Amino acid sequence: METIQCDVAVIGAGTAGLSAYRAARNAGKHAVLIEDGPHGTTCARVGCMPSKLLIAAAEAAHAVREAPGFGVQPGGLKVDGKAVMQRVRSERDRFVGFVLENVAAMPAGDKLHGRARFTAPNRLQIGANLEVAAQAVVIATGSRPDIPSEWAAAGPRVINSDAVFEWTDLPRSVAVIGAGVIGLELGQALHRLGVRVAIIARGSSVAQLKDPQVLAAASQALGEEMDLRFRTEVAGIARAGDGLELRTRNTEGKERSEHFDYVLVTTGRTPNVSGLGLDHTGLALDKNGVPKFDRSTMQCGDSCIFIAGDASAEIPLLPEAADQGKIAGANAASYPEVKPGLRRTPLAITFSEPQIATVGQGYKELSNGREHFAIGAVSFDDQGRSRVMRQNKGMLRVYAEYGSGRFLGAEMVGPRAEHIGHLLAWAHQARLTVSQMLDMPFYHPVVEEGLRTALRDLALELQKPPPPPKPMPDDCTPGC
Repeated sequence: METIQCDVAVIGAGTAGLSAYRAARNAGKHAVLIEDGPHGTTCARVGCMPSKLLIAAAEAAHAVREAPGFGVQPGGLKVDGKAVMQRVRSERDRFVGFVLENVAAMPAGDKLHGRARFTAPNRLQIGANLEVAAQAVVIATGSRPDIPSEWAAAGPRVINSDAVFEWTDLPRSVAVIGAGVIGLELGQALHRLGVRVAIIARGSSVAQLKDPQVLAAASQALGEEMDLRFRTEVAGIARAGDGLELRTRNTEGKERSEHFDYVLVTTGRTPNVSGLGLDHTGLALDKNGVPKFDRSTMQCGDSCIFIAGDASAEIPLLPEAADQGKIAGANAASYPEVKPGLRRTPLAITFSEPQIATVGQGYKELSNGREHFAIGAVSFDDQGRSRVMRQNKGMLRVYAEYGSGRFLGAEMVGPRAEHIGHLLAWAHQARLTVSQMLDMPFYHPVVEEGLRTALRDLALELQKPPPPPKPMPDDCTPGC
């Protein structure tokens, strides 16, 4: 068996893996990149970019339908499903091509192909004839979409989000299981392109929202446009001719049977850590089999193993994967010396309409603490620029710390949330107070004036005496 010696071995060539490899190389170390599947990041192949291509087509169709509301009477609208999907696949392949070019430019000896498996904390076996001995290892194996086996048994028309971007034409009907980010984005896009869509949600959550008032605003706005069914469970999926029969059950126990061309399952993703031979590493694992790690260094315990990206099951977003990969790669290169890396303010955006954004500490996270926090809000129903654009739906709630006035976070559904989310994320990372944020310039007329309204509301709340701390639970020991 051939043995390759290196400083850092990176398992996985997605966003996190490529970032880790570059960080190790930039530190002057010999790094190898091990990939067992096709190159090209999840974002480029089946995630961020392909979905936004589909959403762009949907927005164009929706704009035509909405034009009469402005007094503009367009000609007849026709959605050419084959042309839509051809552009999606063509542009997707272009984005993947950029990643492949970067991989091709790497030294040939740094790229290893095959399934890696730990035989010791610092040794990996690849296939039957190759072994890698490394000073440190980065696990960046990504994740895969989940489809419960009992649903998958209904056949190939029960699909995950990856399969959507291989369609050559738009189907007539799709049931989307799950109202998370992927389910909402793809479900609304397909709906706007003329596909009959039903979004089935077992609970009442929408995307990443936890604030009950923002969640209610999102549910109302999205439910006005789409067939969005909360608190509904899947009772069964079976083949039916060329499509599928989907049986659902509501909270009252009433069942409903419908026929769809496809059932799109968007209920979650599983980290790709099984089959890595983690039992040979001595690492402590969580209940899902993911190594426990320090999020500031991405180090697993005190070992020579680091983890990054979706494999960590922490925050499945591309910017987070890139940051985690950079931290993991740099610390793997300097092991056993490690240091905390830059973890930016959490920012998550859902490209539905209205858009959804969460920034910093969310409502649920803050509510779990003992100290109360101040809340300011604005509704976009009558916000000037939003009404001009006929996008006046949604709500923004902003949170701050009593006493210091420091901005803590926000949850939003509304127009231009992707841009307002960035402004708020920058303010949070800069640890600005609400007063300092209100000193910043606001133009007129812009949607950001709604943000100013929410901050003014928050400033008034901060002037009030803070409520007393929440009592400790009776069974709480000192320091709990």
